[in-house]
Amino acid sequence: MDVKIQESKLQEAAASGTDAFLTLIHDSILAAVGGEVNAETLQLLNGEQTTLLAYFILRSEVMDGGFIQLIHNGYGPFIFLNPFAKAMRLWGAHEFSKLVYKGRKLFEKYGDELCSECSDEDFMALFEQYPQFDDLDDAFVEMEEEVTDTIAHYVDEHLEQFIIIEH
Repeated sequence: MDVKIQESKLQEAAASGTDAFLTLIHDSILAAVGGEVNAETLQLLNGEQTTLLAYFILRSEVMDGGFIQLIHNGYGPFIFLNPFAKAMRLWGAHEFSKLVYKGRKLFEKYGDELCSECSDEDFMALFEQYPQFDDLDDAFVEMEEEVTDTIAHYVDEHLEQFIIIEH
């Protein structure tokens, strides 16, 4: 899908830093598909655009409530059963890619239990029941800034895969 961004807005975001640059591109891609990520809207995007949206979902969920929250909120298949980890390796985020593969193993082992409907109290208990995810959560928090910078660098070098710059 063609996602257009004014050159001036792109330059302004880039001058504001990595997060502003990536957020502008992410938000523009998301807006182009009506603000929703689902099977129907993902078909409108190319692999690079989809991968960027996946990273934003992962980052938001994990920074808020860890990999358990990511899986419980239904994003496990999207992240772990697609070539997301491979894409991250190809984008230069090697250690993060390894972390995602570790997450996939835990998702395959515990995903059904983590995805089942439960009360807020039962959800909070999942963190005690599955301490295996603690190391993943901690590792991501420690590497998040570096991963985000790596992704921003990749996006910047392959901008034409993500957006069309309007002059």
